[in-house]
Amino acid sequence: MKREALVLLASGTLFGLIVGWVLGSQEPAGPSASPTVVTQTEDAGTAAGATPPPLDEARVRDLIAEAERDPRDAVTRTVLANLYFDADRFREAIKWYEESLAFNPDDVNVSTDLGVSYYYTNQPDRALEQFMHSLKVEPEHVKTILNIGIVRAFGKQDLAGAAEAWDRVIAISPDSPEGRAAQQALESLRSGHAGEVDTTGS
Repeated sequence: MKREALVLLASGTLFGLIVGWVLGSQEPAGPSASPTVVTQTEDAGTAAGATPPPLDEARVRDLIAEAERDPRDAVTRTVLANLYFDADRFREAIKWYEESLAFNPDDVNVSTDLGVSYYYTNQPDRALEQFMHSLKVEPEHVKTILNIGIVRAFGKQDLAGAAEAWDRVIAISPDSPEGRAAQQALESLRSGHAGEVDTTGS
């Protein structure tokens, strides 16, 4: 089963106490993957302040050796990227996500996780560009669209663009975890920035 990693962002200067949602869509990295990430059935608040799991260096070495034996093995590269992602080592994750996508460019989950990794390394424009690639593959991928709103709000200070993305998430999948997250974000916009952006579309 896919693991939906929900990571909380702190943004006291933008939304006050708003919960910032960034969704990854990694496949489970295996037995060593941390159970502390928030799944679709968990309250996202439980992730606040969570410490990333330590990287399983021995497993990483084995996977790197496996990847070197088969330079076109996208699956192993994705597993490596997910391990680094879960350990908050996003620059290393980027390397392996990029290599995986080179062989499987239409993997929307890997593409979106790469975009999230760009965002966490202070590259919001590259993140948005990668999310656009994801939407070319799957135009209604709600995790990607929700992330677009996050990056527009927190990375670009584009509240109108964020509201537009979150409205779209709600229109596509209102009762999903992503839809509920988008609704919460829009409510925070309404309460904190009512005069700055039209958030009545939802």
